[in-house]
Amino acid sequence: MKKKIILFLSLCLLSAAVYALAAGDASDPLASLSYLNGTFTSKVNTQVDEKLDASDAALLSGSGADPAGSGSVTTDWAECRLKSGDTLVGQTGTSVLLLAGSGSVTFGSGAVVDVTTGSAVTSGSPLTVNHRYLTAEDTTATFTVTSKTAVLDYQGPYSFTYSSAVDYNAMAGALKTLHLFQGSFTGYGQGYDLEVAPTRLQALIMFIRVLGEEDAALAWSGSTPFTDIAAGTQAAQYVGYAYEKGYTNGFTATTFRPSQTITAQQYVEFMLRALGYSSNANTDLTSTFDNAVLYGVLTAGERSQLAGGTFLRADLVYVSYYALDVVEASSGQLLSQVLQEKGVFTSAELSAAQAMVTSSRIW
Repeated sequence: MKKKIILFLSLCLLSAAVYALAAGDASDPLASLSYLNGTFTSKVNTQVDEKLDASDAALLSGSGADPAGSGSVTTDWAECRLKSGDTLVGQTGTSVLLLAGSGSVTFGSGAVVDVTTGSAVTSGSPLTVNHRYLTAEDTTATFTVTSKTAVLDYQGPYSFTYSSAVDYNAMAGALKTLHLFQGSFTGYGQGYDLEVAPTRLQALIMFIRVLGEEDAALAWSGSTPFTDIAAGTQAAQYVGYAYEKGYTNGFTATTFRPSQTITAQQYVEFMLRALGYSSNANTDLTSTFDNAVLYGVLTAGERSQLAGGTFLRADLVYVSYYALDVVEASSGQLLSQVLQEKGVFTSAELSAAQAMVTSSRIW
């Protein structure tokens, strides 16, 4: 019953929004009484009944299927991670909230309302983060992800279609399975934060994990010369360990700048060092991408993409995932084999992680 009330209230809000849109245009700004009491009310009542009946049927069957044929329906807000080109198709009463990334909405007829601003949007409009969009009566709207990754909340009738684009989300999940990626404290999107630029501290932590030295870093105790790293924190352990080992010299003699973003070249240089194809003393990054292609850390297509766009945590995950398939210079083994021997993850965990990633590499 509680879910029925929630859906009913949502559709009442929908009715009010659609009434405002259907009321007329500049030449006829008011809806006629006959329209309000007749056609409009009849349509809304019918569609409210249909959605409530579909919700009841789904709850009773436990399947979540929508007998009306629109795919599925949820009366509670649900969350999903999507990739570029993935779509959520919503019908009358569907609400969508973009939490991260970018997307757009298209529809052939009818209306979609930005409930946050109280205004209708045109087909093809970009979605605004943290704005709630409501699909109006007699409307089928397609919400499409236009960024590498995105996080959506949705409520109401829905169906998904999935593209063949690179699945950065799956790679993040795979690295998490391998204990190489943990995400952040962000309360949505599994904390992956793939839509934002990585910081120097985040990149350093990933570098230490790829070396298989995280346990050693977290066991480190001591002090650093960096005044912007709080003593006694995990950040101090990672940075202090890396400084002691010569992996980093900091930004200056007394600052590390942990929150400053890192570039693609800088992170790829970290991977080259981890694999033994560059030294910690190297500060000239002009040949970093060339060396990465030479040693198989990057393909030509990956190099082109990284050189031409903003480096995001999605890219950090991508580079780190495929680095596992690169031969380490000193051992002649794949990095994944080296990390297994160091006890970072098991062969079963590696198999499970690899099974998660079904998209193709960028060539």
